[in-house]
Amino acid sequence: MGDRLDAAVRKLADTDTLAFGGVGFAGTVLPETEAYFEVERQLDAHPGRARRKVDWLLAHGSPAGRAYAATLLGRVDPAAARAAWEGLRGSGAELVTFAGCIMGRTRLGDYAAAQLNSVDDGP
Repeated sequence: MGDRLDAAVRKLADTDTLAFGGVGFAGTVLPETEAYFEVERQLDAHPGRARRKVDWLLAHGSPAGRAYAATLLGRVDPAAARAAWEGLRGSGAELVTFAGCIMGRTRLGDYAAAQLNSVDDGP
């Protein structure tokens, strides 16, 4: 359990790419996405330990890693996720994003603002 969680968090902490599903025409699942899914599983199985790792990732990860952390927080603590996105909104750091086969670059602050807007526009 611990080794997989630690390895997944390290992968997310170092990545510059944010992708939540398959990418490219072949729909390849990136190692970063697999790592995200592993942390997500660990949040369900071992919430206390996994939450501490997500909090660490939010504080110490790459821009993409911090976006993954804020997204993961949304699964377990919506108020903490909102606070995380608020804190990231001013960041000018860049990250690579994938939406299906479309690759792009964006500033973490812009991505965070979009996440906050999507929460505000909820059902």
